Amino acid sequence: MSSDVRFTDFKSDKQPTWCPGCGDFGTMNGMMKALANTGNDPDNTFVVAGIGCSGKIGTYMHSYALHGVHGRALPVGTGVKMARPDIEVMVAGGDGDGYSIGAGHFVHAVRRNVDMTYVVMDNRIYGLTKGQASPTSRSDFETSTTPEGPQQPPVNPLALALASGATFIAQSFSSDAMRHAEIIEKAIEHDGFGFVNVFSPCVTFNDVDTYDYFRDTLVDLKEDEDHDPTNYEDAKEVITDGEMEYQGVMYQNEEALPYHEQHGVTEDMSEIPDGAPEDAMDLVREFY
Repeated sequence: MSSDVRFTDFKSDKQPTWCPGCGDFGTMNGMMKALANTGNDPDNTFVVAGIGCSGKIGTYMHSYALHGVHGRALPVGTGVKMARPDIEVMVAGGDGDGYSIGAGHFVHAVRRNVDMTYVVMDNRIYGLTKGQASPTSRSDFETSTTPEGPQQPPVNPLALALASGATFIAQSFSSDAMRHAEIIEKAIEHDGFGFVNVFSPCVTFNDVDTYDYFRDTLVDLKEDEDHDPTNYEDAKEVITDGEMEYQGVMYQNEEALPYHEQHGVTEDMSEIPDGAPEDAMDLVREFY
């Protein structure tokens, strides 16, 4: 950990190829600021990314990184944290990557409560494949593959997380730079699985869920004023409110133990001894 790190230290020398105005720029800047503000540095940070526009983020950030398989970023992040519990692990993905093909992994990562941060860039569209409806698209959202809309309700990722036993649930808006970074900081500092759904507008393929839409409709939950994130019933009421869009920390269980404390995973397991484990080859021959 270092107090001398600036967020620009997390910028790589690769130039982003996102569309001009993409919300992922703001999402990434907030991630880098939050990492620096919490005393992390590139040498002790591992970023795992999935597939989609968001998947490029590991290339654009200066840290250890892995660009994983579609929907499988969370199990990779879990593995990294189990092998190296001393480093900061941040998993990044999109709404398609996280809530469609990766939904099963999302549920189990949440319930395990591994001490890492999951940032989802939710633009309510498949952007990289040129504009198909995603799991979080509105039921009447018209695309080339859903000309009359998906005709099914969108996934509520916050409710899915709560039902899966999440200990930290938050939502932010990539354009609200200071608040967005502050919320991700809280997720990093949480001792357990910190989940942040980020409204990250796609300016190319989604002309409904725009910057103006979120600026006009988002309600900011000020924890010291009108919302107690430690109250489960209050969190459930906000998360299941189908009429309003919120940003802030929705729920935090500060009493829950993270996975490594529950199971005593505290030592570096990244060093693999030479040679196969004893009797491993006998086991292989038995079946093959």
